[in-house]
Amino acid sequence: MFKNLIAPIQAWLLSQGRCVGCNAKLSLGFKKEVRGNTTVTCRCGRIFIYDPEKKIYRRALFDEV
Repeated sequence: MFKNLIAPIQAWLLSQGRCVGCNAKLSLGFKKEVRGNTTVTCRCGRIFIYDPEKKIYRRALFDEV
């Protein structure tokens, strides 16, 4: 039940280009190319994948890190 409340808020934050943990702008995060993907590391340590074609962020999977 708790996940059903948090998931829409996290999706909205990601659509705004913000971290789901600390609400910082992901455009200010540390960017690095890993296996053809642009990874963005937030100041709180969460890792995201940036898709430049769609201009969206998503949480990175364990095998993508």
